[in-house]
This record gives sequence, structure tokens and C-alpha cells, in this order.
Amino acid sequence: MVKVGSALLVDQEAGRLNRGWLESLIEDLVRLRKRGQQLILVSSGAIALGRRQLGLARGVLRLEESQAAAAVGQIRLAHAYKELLEEKGVTVAQVLLTLEDSERRRRFLNARATLESLLALGALPVINENDTVATAEIRYGDNDRLAARVAQMTGADCLVLLSDVDGLYTADPHKDAGAELIDRVMRVTPEIEAIAGRPASDVGSGGMATKIMAAKIAVAAGCHMCIAAGHYRHPIRRIEDGARCTWFVPGATPVAARKQWIAGTLRPTGAIAIDAGALRALQEGKSLLPAGVVGALGRFDRGDTVSVVGPDGVEVARGIIAYSDSDAARIMGRKSSEIESILGYRGRDEMIHRDDLVILQTGPQPPQPVEAAS
Repeated sequence: MVKVGSALLVDQEAGRLNRGWLESLIEDLVRLRKRGQQLILVSSGAIALGRRQLGLARGVLRLEESQAAAAVGQIRLAHAYKELLEEKGVTVAQVLLTLEDSERRRRFLNARATLESLLALGALPVINENDTVATAEIRYGDNDRLAARVAQMTGADCLVLLSDVDGLYTADPHKDAGAELIDRVMRVTPEIEAIAGRPASDVGSGGMATKIMAAKIAVAAGCHMCIAAGHYRHPIRRIEDGARCTWFVPGATPVAARKQWIAGTLRPTGAIAIDAGALRALQEGKSLLPAGVVGALGRFDRGDTVSVVGPDGVEVARGIIAYSDSDAARIMGRKSSEIESILGYRGRDEMIHRDDLVILQTGPQPPQPVEAAS
């Protein structure tokens, strides 16, 4: 994933799109795609572009002015991405999200499903905050945190924040000539958080504080995060070539972090019972299909965490279920190909996908997640 700040996209003096720079970024992204990497781009810039078109003076805008500027600027921003990416044969998709979309369970699931489908179909999602419908003041640096939430949502293994600074320093480099770049952060400590300062750009809303907040979200989800200077041409290639930047290093992979979260921090709201054949399939690293389910216990909804109970009544796994208790009861014991005819809509083939499933290892110690085979 790559996040681009307003200060990079928009010429601060003229208020116009920095087209030459954007063309070089697109060339970097296309090169990554050609070597088989899936990409999501989180892009600021709509308000910065729209305010010039509306004749709004520089400085702090009122909420309604920010919303109006975003409505005008988003069209121009989306058009630029469409034009430049489609010239390279890449289908681009615009997705407008808010932080609320990443935190409310049903909206989170819908957003994740949309992004996964776009990636599977070969499109490049371009995400921006939906500033035009904000109900509170557009918050300082939301796109940094939004990028980290999207990385968490999609199980990204790397997030690059391109900014007008080249990383995290021991002090504010604009004020302290002796400040030194920190090239690697293994853990976001209170000391690291205390280093963050105020925004340094007039057109951007983020600052180092929000980037540190984003790092906490990303590394907790098993995602590496990089803060790097983006104002050079071909900024992604520069990072690959060893340019100065700050890397935040997680202690686990995205899958392992997600499974630890499922196993240790979520309380099951219900349970499903499975037969011996389904149990063997789970132990082999496979997903749980409706055919192997023999019972649904308690009340739960799509996206809830449920216990998976084996033939002997013992909890053998825990996972995020793709169906409500009522729908699960209707399709249990049936083939995945029958789901649409039974429920009237096409849901997931799996009751619980293996990426959302933790096999529990019982014994004298508390249950711990065990990695399923690929």
C-alpha cells in the first residue's frame, strides 16, 4: 500500500496538480504491479485542489468550505488517476471511506469485501477520505490513520507513507540542526510518540503525530510501515534503492497478527458444531465449509467471532463467521454451490475462511493460535 500526501500532489504556490511528479509515481506503481504485487493507493489532495477552483484563500477552512472544496477537488483528482493509469493499461477504482467505515463491523466487512474483489479482478483501488459528508470537523491527519486501517483491513504486508519529510527524527529537524534520522523502529514506545510534532505543510492536514499513530495500527496488524520523502521523482524506486527513510517493523506477519487477535482479544458470541470430516479438514489448514457444519448455537451475525466445537463438544477453533446464526442454520450440511438457491443471495463459499480461523491447541496452557498451512 502507498499513501500520498497533499503536499506532494499539489503545487503549493499554484494550487495545481503536480502532474510530472504524479506521472513518475504511476510509473513506479505500474512497475510493481508487473512483478505481481497487489497495490492500493490512499491519496489526499481533493481539498487542496478544490479550494483553488472555488477561490478559497489559504489558511484554515470552515467545515462547509472544506466539504465544498473536497467535492470539487475529488473529481479532478479521480480524473487524473484514471487518465494516467488507464494509459498504462491499469483499471482504476475510486473508493471513498471514512475512519468510521473501518471501525463499524458491518461497514468494515463490506469495505473489505469490495477491496478484495477489486484486487482479485486486477483493479487498482484509489482511496480517499469521504470529506464531503463529514459530520464533524475534518480531523488532523485522518488519511494517515485511514491508510493504516485499510492496511489492517486488507492484510497488507507493507504500507509506505510518502510525505514531505524523509522519516522520523530524534527532534524536529526544522528547529534542531543536530536532529538525527531514526532508520528503524522495532517498537512504538512512549518515547517514540513524544518525538512527533505539528504539521509542517500548509496544504496537508497530517503530521508526524498521525504517522506514529498510523504506525501503531499497522505494526499491530503485522504490517511493515515506512515513512519516506516523496517529493522526488520515482519515490518508490528511491526507497527500493536505499533512500533515507524510517521503517517500523512488526513482530509478526499479517496473518499471524490477525490470528493472535482472533484467539486472544475477541469473545465468541456463539458457536457452531462440526463433524469429524470438517475437523480433519481444519487441521489440514483448510477453510470450514457449510457441508461440515452440524449445528449453530447461540445468536451471532456475519462478522462475529464464534467458537468451533468438535464432535466431542470441545472447542477446537475460533473464527470470524461469514453468516448469521439463522443463515448458518439454513445452509449447514449443504454444498457451497447450493447457498445462493437457499438464501437468495450469493455469499461466501466458506462458513469461515481459513484466514479468519484459528486452530486452538488445548492443554495445560491457555489456547494459543497455530498457523494453518497454506
